[in-house]
Amino acid sequence: MLQGFKNFIARGNVIDLAVGVIIGAAVGEIVNSLVKDLITPMIGMLGGQPDFSALRVGSIGLGSFLNNVISFLIKAAALYFFIVVPFNRFAARLTPPPSPTEALLAEIRDTLKKQAAQ
Repeated sequence: MLQGFKNFIARGNVIDLAVGVIIGAAVGEIVNSLVKDLITPMIGMLGGQPDFSALRVGSIGLGSFLNNVISFLIKAAALYFFIVVPFNRFAARLTPPPSPTEALLAEIRDTLKKQAAQ
């Protein structure tokens, strides 16, 4: 029984998942701080602090839901523009250009795709 547990824990994908969760949580904290400490105050300076918590339609309280949707969209935009885009640009610099053989194979592949589409 302990051997099975040891084998489960020692699998590479379990360790990779654990590292991914920890790194994801750390990046989440960075994005939350970026939104809370930088972006939201800038929005507040432009148009006042956005708060829809009191918004109701009849007996349905939509304000809190709307606040969460807007917060999600701001966090998603911050994650994309401040983390994903710079990382992709950095990774593109590290990726070596394709060899002449790879470039030729890509050209052949693209030509075959065009012919198949016609």
